Amino acid sequence: MGAIPSGVWPFILATLLVVVFLTRLFQYKKVEKKSTYRSLPPGGRGWPFVGDSLSWYNAVASSHPPTFVEEQVKRFGKIFSCSLFGKRAVVSADPTFNRFVMQNEGKLFQSSYPKSFRDLVGKNGVIAVQGEQQRKLHAIASNMMRLDKLKFHFLGDTQMVMLKTLSNFHNNEVIFLQDVAINLMVNQLLGVVSDSEVNEIAQLFSDFVDGCLSVPINVQGFAYHTAMKAREKIIGKINKKIEMHRRQVGSSQNGSGVLGRLLEEESLPDEAVADFIISLLFAGNETTAKTMLFAVYFLTRCPRALKQLLDEQESLRSNWKGEKQLLTWEDFKGMSFTQCVIDETLRLGGIAFWLLREAKEDVNYQDYVIPKGCVVVPFLSAVHLDENVYEGARAFNPWRWMDPQNEEKRNWRSSPFYSPFGGGARFCPGAELARLQIALFLHYFVTTYRWTQLKEDQISFFPTARLVNGFQIRLTKRHEQVPESVKQ
Repeated sequence: MGAIPSGVWPFILATLLVVVFLTRLFQYKKVEKKSTYRSLPPGGRGWPFVGDSLSWYNAVASSHPPTFVEEQVKRFGKIFSCSLFGKRAVVSADPTFNRFVMQNEGKLFQSSYPKSFRDLVGKNGVIAVQGEQQRKLHAIASNMMRLDKLKFHFLGDTQMVMLKTLSNFHNNEVIFLQDVAINLMVNQLLGVVSDSEVNEIAQLFSDFVDGCLSVPINVQGFAYHTAMKAREKIIGKINKKIEMHRRQVGSSQNGSGVLGRLLEEESLPDEAVADFIISLLFAGNETTAKTMLFAVYFLTRCPRALKQLLDEQESLRSNWKGEKQLLTWEDFKGMSFTQCVIDETLRLGGIAFWLLREAKEDVNYQDYVIPKGCVVVPFLSAVHLDENVYEGARAFNPWRWMDPQNEEKRNWRSSPFYSPFGGGARFCPGAELARLQIALFLHYFVTTYRWTQLKEDQISFFPTARLVNGFQIRLTKRHEQVPESVKQ
C-alpha cells in the first residue's frame, strides 16, 4: 500500500474520534438500560450531552411553558422521563402523581434547586432549606400569616400601603405596572416609607432575581455575580431596618411591615431574619406582585370581566356612609367575582408552574421505580392548561369558577387539578395573605384609575414569570379621593 498523504490524517483522526464517541455513547446507553433506569417511565434521550435541556428552556421561556411537556405526553404518556440539567429526570403532567410527590416532601422526595438559587436565598431561606430547619421556618411563616392576623393586622396595613402608593400617581402619568407591583411588596415586607429607598431596593431585587437561575460564576460581568452583590446590599438594608426597629421598641412609630412583626413575635438570629425576609421578598414578588400584574393584564384584554369586577368593587362602596373608609373583612369575603378573577389568573399565569424535586431513595410508583437521586419535576402548569381538565384551557375565563362542576377543582388546598400554591410540607404559608393582597390591590386600582395600554406585551416565564415589556400603561384618575387618614 502507498503512504497516506499527510493532508488526509486530520480527516482520519476526526473520523476515529467520532467513531470512538459513538461507540462509547452506545455502550453508555446499553449499560444505562441494564441499570435501575430500566424501570423509569418511558421517554427519549434527547441530544448527546445536552439532552432535552434546550427544548425545555425554549418552552419555559415562552408564554406557554408546558409546550415541551405536551409534546412528550403525546409520545410517552403523562409521566415520562427525559434528560434535563445533565441528569435523567422524571417529568409529570399527571395530577395524581404531582400530588403524591408534594405530599411526600421530606419523606420520599426533597426540594432540589440550582446552586445559584440556594446561594441567593441563603442557608436560612425557607424556600430552599431542608429537614427540621425547613419545618421550623415554615411554621414561623404560617404563624405570622394566620387568619386572625390577616383580619386584625394585614387587612388595614395592606390598604394603607396601597393607598399611599397609588396616591402618588397623577392624571395621564405613564407607568410600568410591573415596577409598581414589586414596590408594593417591598413596602409591605420592610415597611419602607421613602420612595427613593423603595425604588433602590426594587432595582436591587430585580438584579437578584435575574441571577437565581444563572450559571454560578462569581466574576464581574456574570448575572450570578451581580445578583450576589445585590443580595449583600439588600441584607445591609434589612439589617439597618432591624437596628432601627429595636431603637423604636415601645415608641408609637409605625411602618415596620412584616419585618417588624417577625422581630416582635419570633426569636431568630439577625442572619436568619435577613434570609427569611429575602425568601419572603422573593416568594411575595413571584406570587402576589406578579399575580396583581397579570390580573390587570388579563382584565385589560377582557373588558367584560373588567366591567363585572369594577361593578362588584364599586357596589362595596355604595354601602359606605359619609367619609371614605377602609374595606372590612366582610367586604373582602363578599368579593365573589374578584376571587374568580384571582383563581383564573393563578391558573393561567401561576408562578409555581413547575417544581424541582429529587428522590431521597428508590421510589416505587405504579409500575415504575424512580431511583435515588433522580430529578423529579411535577409540572403543575401542564395540568392547569390541560384541555381535558379545563375547557378552553388557554382562554382567560373567570366565569368557569362559577360552574358547580369546577367547585371541587377550585379547592387549592387539596385539589390535584389546581395547585397554584404547591402542596404538602412546602405549601405556601402566605397563600391566604397573597389572595387578600391581590383582592385589595384590584379594588383600589380599578376604582381609582382607568388605564390605556401603550405597548403590546406578553408573558414570559424565564428566568421568572414576567411581562416582557413591563406592561406600560397611561393612567387616568377616576373620581375617588384618598382618605384623610392616609394623607397624614
